[in-house]
Amino acid sequence: MKALVLSGGAGTRLRPLTHTSAKQLVPVANKPVLFYGLEAIAEAGIREVGIIVGDTADEIREAVGDGSKFGIDVTYIPQELPLGLAHAVLVARDFLGDDDFVMYLGDNFIVGGIADLVHGFCEDRPDAQILLTRVSDPSVFGVAELDAAGEVVRLEEKPQHPQSDLALVGVYLFTPAVHEAVRAIQPSLRGELEITHAIQWLIDRSYRVRSTTITGYWKDTGNVIDMLEVNRSVLETMEPWIEGSVDEESQLIGRVTVEAGARVERSRIVGPAIIGRGTVISDSYVGAYTSVSEGCRIENSEIEFSIVLRDSSIKGVRRVEASLIGRNVTVAPAPAVPHAHRLILGDHSKVQISS
Repeated sequence: MKALVLSGGAGTRLRPLTHTSAKQLVPVANKPVLFYGLEAIAEAGIREVGIIVGDTADEIREAVGDGSKFGIDVTYIPQELPLGLAHAVLVARDFLGDDDFVMYLGDNFIVGGIADLVHGFCEDRPDAQILLTRVSDPSVFGVAELDAAGEVVRLEEKPQHPQSDLALVGVYLFTPAVHEAVRAIQPSLRGELEITHAIQWLIDRSYRVRSTTITGYWKDTGNVIDMLEVNRSVLETMEPWIEGSVDEESQLIGRVTVEAGARVERSRIVGPAIIGRGTVISDSYVGAYTSVSEGCRIENSEIEFSIVLRDSSIKGVRRVEASLIGRNVTVAPAPAVPHAHRLILGDHSKVQISS
């Protein structure tokens, strides 16, 4: 079996961060989201991995390399425009050949990996297998409708009136039968070749499409809130690990990781939290569910439930929370601005002014 990992796309929901960076490389607990997917693929025993890349191809190549650090062999497959998941299968046809494959969206996060899913697919070998999970707002996902026997009968992409609350998770497994399906479908109203249409094509022609409903943790990290939630989930599983220096005036509470070369001075850190290599935390408070990447400086400030990317500084600020701060960012107090109140008041007025 091979793997096809999608790492193109514009990342519009994470702008302005993704104007200058690939959304799949935004870090969760100081590790890019994409890396968790590649590790899950390797743990499932898959070695040949094709990565679909677009405008951020150079950045993805630099981060992933040849895949050897993950135990995989990577082939990069360019997609000039993000024209849909089924289009990605089309452009990857030469790489995929006649092998079964798992398609993994590079900005998705699934706790527990995909090893059991892959092994089950190899044993039973349906023509396609999809993962489903129940969501509160199915209209922003691909949605599956099941019959009384639990068989998939209908798929819709971002329907206005969803027929169920079962959303498609960003992991799909296919036999070579899908290649005929992606060639047969037409672009949707939004101009994309939808993978849901390809799977529906298989269903309509009596191919065997199996679904698995997962109850574990899954997130599409396409927006800031989901990124912060995934960061929280990963940090909760981390064990404390101190390689950097923490002075006697500082206090670490709970599961805190301080990576090599980092310094914590006269500060209080409440875990779960991670402080990256070479970062300096001084006279500050870092609260729970915060990831601070490498080369950052946090001075005389407070931050909680946030992600700070590398080489950024936060100085003299109270308070930052629920934030995603990009690379090489400076956050500082605004300069003091003289102000006065100009009043025109009638008789018997009463005015209260905050000083």
